[in-house]
Amino acid sequence: MASLASYLRLVRAGFILVREGVVASLPADELSGPLLYAHRFAGLIAKRGAKHVERTDRLARAVDRLGPSWVKLGQFLATRPDVVGVDIARDLSGLQDRMATFPEALARAEIEASIGRPISDLFSRFDPPVAAASIAQVHPAEITDENGPRKVAVKVIRPGVRQRFKQDLEVFYLISELQERFIPASRRLRPVEITKTLEQTTRLEMDLRLEAAALSEMAENTRDDPGFRVPKVDWERTGRDVVTMEWIDGVKMSDVDGLRAAGHDLDLLADMLIQSFLRHTLRDGFFHADMHQGNLFVDPAGMVVAVDMGIVGRMGKTERRFLAEILYGFITRDYRRVADVHFEAGYVPARHDPASFAQAIRAIGEPIHGQPAETISMAKLLTLLFEVTELFDMQTRPELVMLQKTMVVVEGVARTLNPKFNMWKAAEPVVGSWIRDNLGPKRIAGDLKAGAIAAMRLAERLPDLAERTERFATELGDMAEHGLRFDEATSEAIGKAEARHTRSGRVALWIIAAAVVWIALAIHPIW
Repeated sequence: MASLASYLRLVRAGFILVREGVVASLPADELSGPLLYAHRFAGLIAKRGAKHVERTDRLARAVDRLGPSWVKLGQFLATRPDVVGVDIARDLSGLQDRMATFPEALARAEIEASIGRPISDLFSRFDPPVAAASIAQVHPAEITDENGPRKVAVKVIRPGVRQRFKQDLEVFYLISELQERFIPASRRLRPVEITKTLEQTTRLEMDLRLEAAALSEMAENTRDDPGFRVPKVDWERTGRDVVTMEWIDGVKMSDVDGLRAAGHDLDLLADMLIQSFLRHTLRDGFFHADMHQGNLFVDPAGMVVAVDMGIVGRMGKTERRFLAEILYGFITRDYRRVADVHFEAGYVPARHDPASFAQAIRAIGEPIHGQPAETISMAKLLTLLFEVTELFDMQTRPELVMLQKTMVVVEGVARTLNPKFNMWKAAEPVVGSWIRDNLGPKRIAGDLKAGAIAAMRLAERLPDLAERTERFATELGDMAEHGLRFDEATSEAIGKAEARHTRSGRVALWIIAAAVVWIALAIHPIW
C-alpha cells in the first residue's frame, strides 16, 4: 500500500504539470464527462502565457521542476510510444541532456569516495563539467603516464540521485496501480510491469561499472566491424559512481554542416549507422538503446563512435528470428507468414483467427509497397504493426518496443544525414545475410547440431536421473504404506510455531479492534 508521502508527492507532481500547462496541452478528443471538465479546468489554472509555449518546452519546464527522477521517467516513456502515444513520445524524447550541472566539488568528492584515491593521484588535470543528464554528468580530464598525457571523459553520478529515485519510484508505482484499477483499457499495456522495467533499468544505469561492462562487451562484439566503435574504458579509474573512458575528438552527428566541412561522406555514414545497429541487434542480440544524435560522434578516421551506454537492449534468438521473419515477410509480401510468426511466438492469443490477423497485416504492407523505396521507413512499418496488434490483444513486449523505438531514432539520424536514405537497400546486406544463415539450410544444420549436443548431455545424466527416480519412488511407496510421519523434535517445533502464530493473530486482532474503537470515538464522542 502506498504511503501518505507518496500521495502528497503525486499531488505536487500533478499541480506542477497543471501549472506548467502540460495537462491542458494533452489531446482531449476522446475525453468526456468529468475528465473533459477536468481538462478544461486545468487550462484555466495553468500559468499565464503557458498556452503560447510548445508542448515540448512545457514538458521540459515541468520535469525540470520535478527533478532528475522525473526526467528519467520522461526519457523512459519516450521509448514507449505504445503507452503514451507517438506524439507524446516524440515530445518526451526532447528531454535529453536538459539537466543543470552540479558543483565540481561534489563531483570530486564522489570520485574519491568511489575509487578510494585522491583526484591528484587519478588525474593530472580535472576540468569543469561539459554535459549533464538526469543521472550523471561528464567532466574532461587528463591522465599522464609513461606514454605521455591523454585526454579522458569522466562520467560522475549525480549526488543523492539514488535516494531521490527511490522516493519518486513509490509515486510511479502509485500512478501505475491507479491506472490499472480505474482504466481497464490500460491493463493490456501492464503499467505496473512497465514501472518495474523502469526501476530495473534505472538501478542498472546508476551503477556505472555496468555501463563500463556494456562498453567492453560492445567493443568485443564490434572489434572487426567496419565503420563503428565505442570508447575504451579505463578500469583503474572506474567504480560504482564513476566511469572513465577515452575522450572522443570528433564531430557530433547532430552537426551535419560540421561533418560535411570535415570531408565525411554523409551517405556512407547513414548506411554504416543503420547497418551497425542491425548487425548488433540480429547478430549479437545486444544493442545500444539510446542512439540519439547527442550520443553519436564521427572521429577523424570516419568511424561512427557511440557513447553513453547506460541503456542497452538485449534480444534472444527467438526474438531475433521473429524480427527477421517479419521483415522478410513484408519484403516478399507473404502476410500470412508474418501472421503465423506472431502466433508461433505466442505474441497473439490463440483464440484469434490467423487469417484475420493476416488481413490486418496486409493493410499495413500493401500501401508501403506502392511507395518509392527511399520513402519506405522500416521504423514506421514496425510502429504500424504494433498499433494493429492492439486489435488482437497482443501483450506488450518490452524488448520489441525498445528495439522499435531505437530503430525509429537511428533511422531518423540516418535521414538527417541523407534525406533520400533507402532503408531497405542499406539494410539488405545485414538482414539478408542473417536470414540466409539463420532461416535457411545453415539454421537447420545449426539446430540439428544443438539438438545433438543437448541429447548427448541428457544421455550423460540418465544414470543419475534414473537413480533419483528410483529413490523417489521408494520413498513415495513408504509414505503410501505407513503414512506421513514426523519425529518427536519436528512435531514439537511445529506445535510451538502454531502457538506463536495463534498468539500473534490474537494480538493483531486486538490492535485492529482498538484502532476501530478509537476512530469511532473520535468521530462520534460519547461524552
